[in-house]
Amino acid sequence: MNDLKIKKASIDDLEKLQSIGRQTFSETFAEVNSEENMIQYLEQSFATEKLIKELNNPSSYFYLAVLDEKVIGYLKLNTGEAQTEKQDLDALEIERIYVAKEFHGKKVAQALYAQAEQMAKELKASYMWLGVWEENYRAASFYTKNGFVQFDTHIFRLGDDEQTDLLMKKVLIH
Repeated sequence: MNDLKIKKASIDDLEKLQSIGRQTFSETFAEVNSEENMIQYLEQSFATEKLIKELNNPSSYFYLAVLDEKVIGYLKLNTGEAQTEKQDLDALEIERIYVAKEFHGKKVAQALYAQAEQMAKELKASYMWLGVWEENYRAASFYTKNGFVQFDTHIFRLGDDEQTDLLMKKVLIH
């Protein structure tokens, strides 16, 4: 994995971002959700207009994990008003870290997380936070290992299914 690069995504990366976003979300959640709910979520969340708006938002940041010219994962961060849930304006939200299934366990998520930490430092964020589905044990364990602790829960809607996300945070010391 020495050739892994973490690259800031731009509007030129729209199609790559749509592709890796749909692929990784499906790989992670298709087995445990209805096909209808998955289709609805993927169409809404990765719609061209929505991603263009998010990529052009100065308070959101996308990064691609690239290996041998192939996008194998991505990271989405939000600050200020772009956060998906009202938190402190000086907090940094990790909205998404997703890695293609074939690259799980190969430190790609850790490299993306390191980029999130770097952004938090640059932005002088007081803490990082995120929501992770309570049944996504792999991801919850990853965040716990990286120093996050649960502080609340919220409902995440996937189509007509209400799921509970654990809200986790990590206080930062600069």
